[in-house]
Amino acid sequence: MSFIVAIDGPAGTGKGTITKLVAEELGLINIDTGAMYRCVTLDIINKGVSLDNLDAINEILNRIKIDTKNSDGNLKFFLNGIEVTNDIRTQRVNELVSQVSHIPEVRTNMVNLQRKMAEGKKVIMEGRDIGTNVFPNANVKIYLDASTEERAKRRYKQEQEKGSNITYEEVLKNVVFRDQNDKNSSVAPLKQAEDAILVDTTTLTIPEVKEKVISIIKEVLK
Repeated sequence: MSFIVAIDGPAGTGKGTITKLVAEELGLINIDTGAMYRCVTLDIINKGVSLDNLDAINEILNRIKIDTKNSDGNLKFFLNGIEVTNDIRTQRVNELVSQVSHIPEVRTNMVNLQRKMAEGKKVIMEGRDIGTNVFPNANVKIYLDASTEERAKRRYKQEQEKGSNITYEEVLKNVVFRDQNDKNSSVAPLKQAEDAILVDTTTLTIPEVKEKVISIIKEVLK
């Protein structure tokens, strides 16, 4: 019997971090859908394929192999047998992943894979359309949000920690662009499901958000 927790929301709300922490505490399988789209984006970049070359993109989708491995509590990602955990978080991938995720063929391929990965399991999955498209009948739906400026600050801090020279203004511009792209997409746009519980993380710490999410899930599990 499957048990699905869907965590949706825009970039920079802490979805990945919270999902990982909640999965560890409640013994759920964490499926990072954002990282899956990042793997596709990296493969497209590495192969020098244009985003309007659907034949080449379909060829990539037919051959791509995405795997994960839990290493000392950290989820590592492998693209076609090569570890890409850090490579999928580069600025180049950041700039293109939203556009790649809007390609219908990519979306269909990844959604089918995500559903297959969750069959018969207790899963927590984060993304932008999990509760509205991938699992509209999820047992728990949560929508994480935060102000645009706060999300940009978080992303900027992450980039600084990686030694990136990107400016805050550039990060903010990218966040605004992704928001517009995700919310106005003709393919599974970002939006809060009608039955999703909103958690605004703007002024909350990671432990506070984690406890809020866990309390919501436990209420359903009663």
